[in-house]
Amino acid sequence: MDGRLAALQARLQHQFSDPQLLARALTHRSFSAEHNERLEFLGDSVLNLAVSALLYERLALPEGDLTKVRATLVKQEPLHQVAVGLGLSEFIQLGEGEVRTGGRQRPSILADAMEAVIGAVYLDAGYQIAEMLVRRLFEKIEISPRTAAAAKDPKTELQEVLQGRKMKLPVYRVAATLGAAHRQTFEVECEIVELGMVERGIGATRRAGEQAAAAAILLALKAKGK
Repeated sequence: MDGRLAALQARLQHQFSDPQLLARALTHRSFSAEHNERLEFLGDSVLNLAVSALLYERLALPEGDLTKVRATLVKQEPLHQVAVGLGLSEFIQLGEGEVRTGGRQRPSILADAMEAVIGAVYLDAGYQIAEMLVRRLFEKIEISPRTAAAAKDPKTELQEVLQGRKMKLPVYRVAATLGAAHRQTFEVECEIVELGMVERGIGATRRAGEQAAAAAILLALKAKGK
């Protein structure tokens, strides 16, 4: 893993003082008990602050619209896009089951790993370096007032897409409940029966899991041109 980490650090433009932080950020819970979820939690907060500062500088919008734009930028789809641009999938450590079921390309796994990498950079070098990384990562992501108008949650967007095609609404089901009772996460499947498509998402609540699964389906639809 060490040699491969060197290649990723070059893409990130950050040389880790503690490479184990990066290794942890790339470790999915299916691979090891020493996984990336705590770093993901931290990276989410760093990402939100860095994007907030970026929006404050670039957009002269009222608070409500800035909040909508931020929500659109820090959700799964843009993070997945950024992770794909970095080629992050080739570095993620997954359990055999996840590999067999296409976990290496799953948007939720890539987006979560991207947040974990941001968290790892923050711990390794501090907020300023982490913020610079976020700004580099989002250079090719559109940031404009139009983003606020397009800000819809994934379930609503998916519902509108299917209704526009006169198709049945998606079916959501809880595939697994993970973690201790006081800190559960929900793995939810979203199925479009008429297209034979199923994707999964994970969230701290069932609703959050449904949103993540809907976002994964939307990405899959776009990728297939459906």
